[in-house]
Amino acid sequence: MSATEFIRLKKANCTNCYKCIRHCPVKAIRFSGGQAHIIQDACIYCGECFVICPQNAKWIYSETEAVKSILLQNEVYVSLAPSFISYFDTGISCMKDALKKLGFAGCEETAVGATIVKNAYEQLIQEEKKDVLISSCCHTVNLLIQKYYPDLLHCLAPVVSPMQAHCRKLKQEHPGCKTVFIGPCISKKDEAERYMEDVDAVMTFDELEAWFNEEKIVIPKDFEACEMSKTRLFPKAGGILKTMVKNQPEYVYLSVDGTEQCMEYLEDIRHGNIHHCFIEMSACKGSCIGGPLMIKRKEKILERNLQIERYAGEKDFVVAQPDENTIHKEFENLEYSTFIPEEAEIRKVLSRMGKKKEEDELNCGACGYDSCRAKAIAVYQGKAEMSMCFPYLRKQSENMTDIITDHSLNAILVLNERMEVQRINPVAKKLFHIHNEADILGESVTTILDPDLFVDVLDKQENVYEKMQYLSMYHIYVETTVSYDETNHFLICMMKDVTEEVKEREKRVAVIAKTAEVADHVVEKQMRIVQEIASLLGETTAETKIALTKLKESISDE
Repeated sequence: MSATEFIRLKKANCTNCYKCIRHCPVKAIRFSGGQAHIIQDACIYCGECFVICPQNAKWIYSETEAVKSILLQNEVYVSLAPSFISYFDTGISCMKDALKKLGFAGCEETAVGATIVKNAYEQLIQEEKKDVLISSCCHTVNLLIQKYYPDLLHCLAPVVSPMQAHCRKLKQEHPGCKTVFIGPCISKKDEAERYMEDVDAVMTFDELEAWFNEEKIVIPKDFEACEMSKTRLFPKAGGILKTMVKNQPEYVYLSVDGTEQCMEYLEDIRHGNIHHCFIEMSACKGSCIGGPLMIKRKEKILERNLQIERYAGEKDFVVAQPDENTIHKEFENLEYSTFIPEEAEIRKVLSRMGKKKEEDELNCGACGYDSCRAKAIAVYQGKAEMSMCFPYLRKQSENMTDIITDHSLNAILVLNERMEVQRINPVAKKLFHIHNEADILGESVTTILDPDLFVDVLDKQENVYEKMQYLSMYHIYVETTVSYDETNHFLICMMKDVTEEVKEREKRVAVIAKTAEVADHVVEKQMRIVQEIASLLGETTAETKIALTKLKESISDE
């Protein structure tokens, strides 16, 4: 069992786009906390998630450093996948020289191992007469059958892959050596880990190219011809069939590429719709030259096909065919199964997603699943989150907006840039005497309000806050806030009815004015009284003075 995660996730880059799950043919990705996680036991290493990720959030586990360590202590030979011609645009002699500069003892084309494998296929067809025989070169196809179609394991050709056959040959010829396979495939890393006795490490063309650049090794272009190299055709769709002797007239020879199409054929085989066939199956569209680490090359797949065709010879490599027991392979049942909930449980999850009726199930695929039902099952299994459903999120958001808007104590209007009413809440309906919102939605705001303030905000792109207005049509005072949403191109208006407050304030002003008037009157009266008292006091004082003076004079005279 493979223990290494060969496709890994850069969590910081994952942005909830769900593109990876949408393109994963076996849905071997779960989401938790808004992040994608590859389910290793379910993964078939097709690399589709790596290829389509728009944020480059997936990366391939590199074995470059491990290979460098192996080189320090061992004699290491390279098995080079025949698709190298399409990646490096040069021949095998130049690749051998470049690899020796990195420290490898030698290099040979994996196509040599492919010759051994195709000979074994021909022998199987001739001797065993199986009803359906499927090629076993593509490890992703093998995993697909082992994990999802274990009942069809008997259809898989019990033969090692070209990588295994070739690395076994290299180890036989160079006792004690280590082998490194270099190719365009991610799943070969998993295959090597499962069959460690054959292959010690796997590097991708990307890893090798980076190593060449690091060592400043420039590879010249030299496409030397070799008549005995027919199995160089293996990496193109139909390439295996093109190398085989098809001398069994009762057999149909088919070529299938692309995981989805492979799954369709496997379903047909499972249901007994295909018989007497040898099927060349490749998980990648276009086979190996359309692999996950090839499609980012600038050359189109047609150009890559032509390169392969031109480089391949007319005859087989000269290689001693090993005993069939030494290249025999038994495929383990790795069935990946998950519990399918009862219908009641599925309906419960659908209901929580807002899919209470069948017509609510839009099956839009935005979450990455083909149907709302499939998504509900994934939620139950812990592979998906409720929030992955965009219609559900939108409805939740709209419901929340509705709750906030409908329960607001203020009147709320939403207008588009043409000044047409897009939304109106219950308070606004009551304020503007609108019985049915359908009467105003889509209509010009001029039917209920003077548009000058809205036009002003739109023209100046400056929001207005708590502007006091008197709406004479409704005999009310309002505090108006108008803001412009540049993202959605909406004008949002909030009006607070302050009529009672204004009236109360006017009453208070009137009371204050009346009080001031009364106070003025009292003060004036008091001043008048004071003045009268002062006048009286003045007269009394004068008379007293005169009387006292006369009294004094009278006494003095005596």
